[in-house]
Amino acid sequence: MSPMGLLWTRRLGPLVLAQSCGALNDNLVKNAMVVLAIFQLHIGGAGLSALAGALFIAPYALLSATAGKLADRFEKRRLIRWYKVMEVGLMVLAALALLSRDVASLLAVLVGLGVQAALFGPVKYGVLPELLAVGELIAGNGLIEATTFLCIVAGTVAGGGLILLDGGTAIVGAVGTVLALLGWLGAMRVPATEAADPTLRIRWNPLAETRDLLRLAHGQNVVWLCILGLSWFWTVGATLMTEFPVIARDTLHGDGSVMTLLLSVFAIGVGTGSILCAKLLHGDISPQFVPYAGFGISLFCWDFARATQAAGGLASAASVAGSLQGWRIGLDLFLLAGCGGVFSVPLYAIIQDVAKPAERSRMVAANNVMNAVFMVLGAAAAAVMAGLGLGAPMVLIVTAAANLLVAVWIVSRVARRFGRARP
Repeated sequence: MSPMGLLWTRRLGPLVLAQSCGALNDNLVKNAMVVLAIFQLHIGGAGLSALAGALFIAPYALLSATAGKLADRFEKRRLIRWYKVMEVGLMVLAALALLSRDVASLLAVLVGLGVQAALFGPVKYGVLPELLAVGELIAGNGLIEATTFLCIVAGTVAGGGLILLDGGTAIVGAVGTVLALLGWLGAMRVPATEAADPTLRIRWNPLAETRDLLRLAHGQNVVWLCILGLSWFWTVGATLMTEFPVIARDTLHGDGSVMTLLLSVFAIGVGTGSILCAKLLHGDISPQFVPYAGFGISLFCWDFARATQAAGGLASAASVAGSLQGWRIGLDLFLLAGCGGVFSVPLYAIIQDVAKPAERSRMVAANNVMNAVFMVLGAAAAAVMAGLGLGAPMVLIVTAAANLLVAVWIVSRVARRFGRARP
């Protein structure tokens, strides 16, 4: 079945709806809070934006191990429903905090949304092999990946735009609550599954659980290599999205519409590559295109950086769309993001295919932990390079070179060992 055909089935459509509404809400609230604080309340700044990102991502590192155990221990549909009820409650609190313009309360809600997202992640990916046939896993993961990136950008743009309208706090609160209810309705339609390991013992020590989880994942060679590959992919993606505002403002001398355009092209590219991956592989779970995609990420990241350096002033999105150099920038970014989709989707499917069914959600949780760690390290490396005087294009050129080394090293080992590891 084609990816879009699969989207309209009950086996996948309700899950995609539930996770899409969650991704929209997370970024809607986060960006609305930052814009409200900086542009209307005149508090905070770049530091507030960084704090918001850190508060949201921290639960992934602290709670993913426990979330993975919960997902393997209990029936996943029931957990999905409870997690979406949790999101509805959080969005009601976010609406109240927005109406009162209380940034501290919004930061507390953001932590709650990070906890909810950390709990939901292992269930979301862990349930796919229980809902889909093996030949549909690539398409299913592609749809999840595509909608996640599109919703990240849509939520970010909507949060920043809606909050600046007259009555923006009420509008954002209402939109977030409606989205949460829509996600809950999707969760209610997810088909029933069976608990993977009802005897699993849950320990409420997140540090010990995380240590044990990473040891378990490290002992499964192919799974661990895929986790490293995906963590690197998210590091590159996070670096790009962090540098977009700097490139738009300082390199292209553009306004906010240029940054929005870059984010949109990037999200559409990842979505296109994720869907295209299913067609390239014809449902076969294989890393055969991953090395080429890794090379493409480096090539187009390098040329994107060079193109922005050579472009001069592109003051608006219309200026970008109306110049050959702007088209080069857009095409590079689209192809870079498309290669990212082709790179990441098979690695998710390989984890799901190779991991033992009773440990599948925990392997997804281990991936989430490592994603968070890599993204923090990547942000620190980008900050160091900026402190050394490297502009955003040079940061991306260094990223492209590092990607060529790291990605090829990881995927070459996945390709060699994958066949021997399949159950």
